[in-house]
Amino acid sequence: MFSRDGAHMSMITRAAICREPGRPWEITDVELDEPRANEVRVRFHAAGLCHSDDHIQKGDAPMRFPVVGGHEGAGIVEAVGEGVTRVAVGDHVVCSFIPACGSCRYCSTARQNLCDAGKNAATGMFPDGTFRFHLDGQDLGGLCVLGTFAERAVISEFSCIKIAEDIPFEVAALVSCGVPTGWGSAVHAAGVRAGDTVVIYGAGGVGSNAVQGARFAGAKNVVVVDPVEFKRDMAKVFGATRTFADAATAHEFVVETTWGELADHAIITVGVLHDEVIDSALQVVGKSGQVTITAVGNGSVDAPAGMFIGYQRRVQGAIFGACNPLHDVPRLLGLYQSGDLKLDELITRRYRLEDVNQGYRDMLDGRNVRGVVVHEVSHDAA
Repeated sequence: MFSRDGAHMSMITRAAICREPGRPWEITDVELDEPRANEVRVRFHAAGLCHSDDHIQKGDAPMRFPVVGGHEGAGIVEAVGEGVTRVAVGDHVVCSFIPACGSCRYCSTARQNLCDAGKNAATGMFPDGTFRFHLDGQDLGGLCVLGTFAERAVISEFSCIKIAEDIPFEVAALVSCGVPTGWGSAVHAAGVRAGDTVVIYGAGGVGSNAVQGARFAGAKNVVVVDPVEFKRDMAKVFGATRTFADAATAHEFVVETTWGELADHAIITVGVLHDEVIDSALQVVGKSGQVTITAVGNGSVDAPAGMFIGYQRRVQGAIFGACNPLHDVPRLLGLYQSGDLKLDELITRRYRLEDVNQGYRDMLDGRNVRGVVVHEVSHDAA
């Protein structure tokens, strides 16, 4: 949209930004342009505090700075640009942290989690090379071309999924990333089947949903390894059959309960990937077993080829849990509505936008399964 003098129109919105790696999130007012062709403006009601944003803030992952944080979010469409067909003004939507264009090679072969339109996640730049957030004359990208730590954002329609109006925004925000990533890591990427034994390393926001996915798929044994007692207790709420504080004790249990056959699957969803957890996962799976790596970090696979050949083991990387967001997000919300997927229980604490740094301290201290920012935003977009 343009004003009569040909300049882009903009508005002011509140946002949490990170100016450079290692600096805390800063709450400030930023300029937000109107949506252009195939873009929408969303007024966010809730945003999830995912560990990936903390990785960005810490400098553990590459990102263009300054950046508006947040890639889990749900809200209401306030305005649309030309050519938008997926959603309309007034629709309740959830974001997909990886867009789904619907026409690239990967979308057209049911691999929307690998959509080519997700190529600018680390810059926040739109396909035309421009940005919608600005501060003091400087362009700001939104994380994953979203920026849900802003009260309002302009995003691609490819990143929007319409949802039912009776689904709470705080719950809906979680299916932007953490829920499908965990669930899909068990159901899609690992392919857990009835009667399987599954070991899950890490019981945070992603791991808890890997637990739910494995249990729903029919796993007989869902074994969770996490050093935090609170998270182990919560894992039982989500369907874990046994929990352990360390990998060695879990391994002993798996040997005993499977009569030495070992686990069918190991799924790694720890906060920071490292060599030790990868080695533990490789050791715990038996013949034709699979290790699925969903965690982010600097861990590497260091094992002799014979370990894979002799037992026909596999290592599978997974992003977004190998989910197809346009299909899987509504399906997961449907399971929530039917009582088959626990989402309310995932939310440990709610925060104001001003408390986002405290939210991440709580996460790192093991006090949260998932924290949620509840935006206190006016309805007036003028």
